[in-house]
Amino acid sequence: MTDDGPRAATPAANDGLAARDRREGIRQRVAGEGFVQAKDLAAAYGVSLMTIHRDLDELQSRGWLRKVRGGATAEPSAVHHGDVRHRLQSMSEAKEQLALAAESLVETGASVMVDESTTGLALAGRLPARGPLTVITNFLAVVNLLAGEPGVDLVTLGGAYYPAYDAFLGLRTTEAIRSLHADVLFMSTTAITNGHCYHQSQETVAVKRALMESADRRVLLVDHGKFAKNGLYQLAPLTAFDLVIVDAGTPRPTVDGLRALGVPLHVAGAGDPPALGPARTDS
Repeated sequence: MTDDGPRAATPAANDGLAARDRREGIRQRVAGEGFVQAKDLAAAYGVSLMTIHRDLDELQSRGWLRKVRGGATAEPSAVHHGDVRHRLQSMSEAKEQLALAAESLVETGASVMVDESTTGLALAGRLPARGPLTVITNFLAVVNLLAGEPGVDLVTLGGAYYPAYDAFLGLRTTEAIRSLHADVLFMSTTAITNGHCYHQSQETVAVKRALMESADRRVLLVDHGKFAKNGLYQLAPLTAFDLVIVDAGTPRPTVDGLRALGVPLHVAGAGDPPALGPARTDS
């Protein structure tokens, strides 16, 4: 005799579902509040501190948060970039200023690469007005923003999906990038130290290097907060870009120091609009 009716979930299955729901709740709470104590999470979910620490370990391994003494935080660090929601809320006015300056560099008919940065997302919202364009990106937020926009031919870069980045990264992504070529790349970085760009993951560095190699011109968009942050993996020197655009809040000593290093620099909102020189021949 067979039983074709629905089967009751086993205790192990219920435990798995409970852990998944709990971890999603923890992720949302940390992202919303910025910092949450482990003991408060244990009390809220009626589980032990050991269970919460296992949850935090799992969420940290997936890039959603960073464990700190006593709990977890959404604040970025040298090994944690901060999830998309947290990054969207950070330096929003400066990012819009950078996007406005970058928009003037986009020529009708161009092919444009946009990375998975929230600064790039701010620029992407302005791109339909510059169409027709071809836009190439690995950032799902940009894909969702531009999908179906008249005058925008959208090329998406697949690969392994990283939820905390809301982007596609990894070997398949870099292979897809290297099969393409664009007129200009707009990208940002997590941190700048001693005239070099840094990021928190090797996967991010690999994808950004591939993007840089596949574009005739490279434009880096940097809010002044990047100069106070740290990253683990070095990407490239600022002199590897055809133009670096900083926001008006960047301290004058920082601006002067970058120019002394030979960085092609433009301060957004200061005087003339930015300009790009001839396309490089080494891409």
